[in-house]
Amino acid sequence: MFDKKEKKRARFIVTHEQRLEKTLGLGALQILVDTETGVNYINTVGEGYSGITPLLGADGRVIVTTVTDDITEE
Repeated sequence: MFDKKEKKRARFIVTHEQRLEKTLGLGALQILVDTETGVNYINTVGEGYSGITPLLGADGRVIVTTVTDDITEE
């Protein structure tokens, strides 16, 4: 009767979030993972400012997460 539609995974998911109320006022830092490429990004969000950039490891390379079905959003 009804067709089951496969639930589509979001392109970007938040895997970590740190609130910054005590240090910088309102806002947060988030780590996003692109579920298609596995590339990790650091995202700043707040009142009047925001930004996003690839997250780099100590060796200067972009951090890439192996994307699996069990990757979860925080």
